[in-house]
Amino acid sequence: MFIVKYRKIFFTFSAILIGLSFFAMATRGFNAGIDFKGGSILEVAYDKRPDIETVKSALSKAGFADARVQMAGDMPAAAGGTAQAGSNVIIKTKALSEPERQSLTSALSFPGLKMEEVRFNSIGPVIGKELRSKAWIAIIMVILGIVLFIAYVFRHVSEPISSWKYGAITAFTLFHDIIVPAGVFVWLGKEVDTLFVVALLSIVGISVHDTIVVFDRIRENLKLRVSNDFATTVGTSLRQTFTRSINTSLTVMLVLATLFFFGPTSTKDFSLILWIGIAIGTYSSVFIASPLLVVLEKWQNK
Repeated sequence: MFIVKYRKIFFTFSAILIGLSFFAMATRGFNAGIDFKGGSILEVAYDKRPDIETVKSALSKAGFADARVQMAGDMPAAAGGTAQAGSNVIIKTKALSEPERQSLTSALSFPGLKMEEVRFNSIGPVIGKELRSKAWIAIIMVILGIVLFIAYVFRHVSEPISSWKYGAITAFTLFHDIIVPAGVFVWLGKEVDTLFVVALLSIVGISVHDTIVVFDRIRENLKLRVSNDFATTVGTSLRQTFTRSINTSLTVMLVLATLFFFGPTSTKDFSLILWIGIAIGTYSSVFIASPLLVVLEKWQNK
């Protein structure tokens, strides 16, 4: 009953988080990656990692001063390559023609270091725009599908809250679980790419799972008539599922934290947004979704 009783505190906290997230998006905007705005990415492997300032200086002299340099950590060289176990360097820049690509590769060749090209990808601005549009469509369609599914599953629940309201509340919490991690990413200045979209879709799936577990327990307790007071029924259901929700989320968050601190550079941002999303999703499933049912029930009574 503690969560239901002090629901206004949790609602206020979520409203602040959403407000700050929208403020960050409006003032800073998304740092779109190559996947969404177009550009080229080149990854090369060295037998011994060069200094990052040396790489930036060489790129500037070759006319690639705006290129972004990222050290990808120690990784084995590509199979059949000349390097035995090199350190990879990732270069992100505008879309390059073949001569520009060759010029960039030449600029990354340093005396005394063995270098080989691991990968090169180039995406045009038109394709990037199309990917961005389809990413938003995918997120919206997934949320809509989840809402319809929940409304169908809870179709036999009509008292005191109609089944479609369970779906509507789920949609709001999913919106909450997407906006807040996205806002954090904007504040941190992280790059938004296809992995970011995959992470958001994963967050939606994990969050809705927690929400459905709590809602299903509420449905069962309504059938069992554990109380004539709906708020008491919701509070009892939360108490019965609280430990399970927290333990499940903490287990996944522990794995993601390990991946963030000890995993390769390429997965750090992905594991970070998943970690934030799971934390927020667990919070919304427990402290927002079910108390909102109580609020709707009280409004109906009025």
